[in-house]
Amino acid sequence: MVLIKKYFVQKALREAKIDEYLAKRFYRAGYAGVRIIELPIGHRVYIYAERPGMIIGRGGQTIRELQYIFEKHFGLNNPQVSVRRVEEPDLNARVVASRIAVLLERGAHYRRVANVMLRRILAAGAIGAEIVISGKLRTERARYEKLRAGKVYSTGYQVEYMVDRAVMHVLLKPGVYGIEVKIVKPVRPADYVRIKTPEEVKEIVEKIREEMGLKAAEAQAQEGQAQTQAGESQAEGGEGGS
Repeated sequence: MVLIKKYFVQKALREAKIDEYLAKRFYRAGYAGVRIIELPIGHRVYIYAERPGMIIGRGGQTIRELQYIFEKHFGLNNPQVSVRRVEEPDLNARVVASRIAVLLERGAHYRRVANVMLRRILAAGAIGAEIVISGKLRTERARYEKLRAGKVYSTGYQVEYMVDRAVMHVLLKPGVYGIEVKIVKPVRPADYVRIKTPEEVKEIVEKIREEMGLKAAEAQAQEGQAQTQAGESQAEGGEGGS
């Protein structure tokens, strides 16, 4: 039992180290995550990014380099690497955080960058979003700037399946900046309530009346059939007695 626990702990630590390595190296490519599948013939590594070409490299050179690193430094057996484009990058917190980091490196103003990203996230269909940028933003003293739009869940069961969160650090001339992004995905929450329109209520009432009318007609038909069968049985009984 101890060996089984140790195996899964080591596996999780290895995946976390690989994820951290890829996030630091390929944040300019919009790195979004990694998935590692263990097969009998080796390991299959799927890397998700906004710009897969920057990870693949010219002629697949970067892919071959990653295969060597995964095998020698992370202990993967015969790793086969595939890079896939992430679906809906505007709803992926890691991709948005990497975009903010790249724009800050280019000298863009942090508040303008955060406002632009918030608008893009909401335009993609998100319920809400929150962006926190911390560091020496305007003075020598570190502070943080928080921008929020829409509805953002911080606690509760909804956070587990609705909120995508990412944290990234970028080194600039004033010092290290921290970037935190929370995106509430367009998923129906558990406490979702919608008031029906009068037209919808009217349609439901009509359907209920139709169903009740059909049920009443079926009941009358069954009752009439039962009376007919009872009359026939009485008639057969009278003939037998005579």
